[in-house]
Amino acid sequence: MGNSRPVLSMYDLPLWESIRARRMALQCCGSCGHLWYPPGPVCPDCLSTDFMWKPISGTGDILSWVVFHRQYFDDFPVPYNVVAIKLSEGPIFLTNLAGALPEQKLIGRPVRIEYQTRANGDVLPVAALADQ
Repeated sequence: MGNSRPVLSMYDLPLWESIRARRMALQCCGSCGHLWYPPGPVCPDCLSTDFMWKPISGTGDILSWVVFHRQYFDDFPVPYNVVAIKLSEGPIFLTNLAGALPEQKLIGRPVRIEYQTRANGDVLPVAALADQ
């Protein structure tokens, strides 16, 4: 199944450095102010190549979620969950929900980004329910 470590491009590296520092940052357009994810060479709104990295609040709401019952990576045993979060700043971000899935409704629930250090030393952002 192989190594599940990310392959980093020159646009991904600042994102992962901010995650390792436990203060996630996204690209912000210097021309129109749009924040975007995933990282890329131009603003998806105005196509400007002028951007900076801006720390985010680390809050948002769950848009959708799924539980995987098939293992794709050695270090993610099944079952594991993935949530789509609409960050307070606008972009949609996919990650795992920390802890056990609650029995109640998840869509629309507020979350905050937390950081988990994996056994191999990698730091990953995960969502935690803000009201728990």
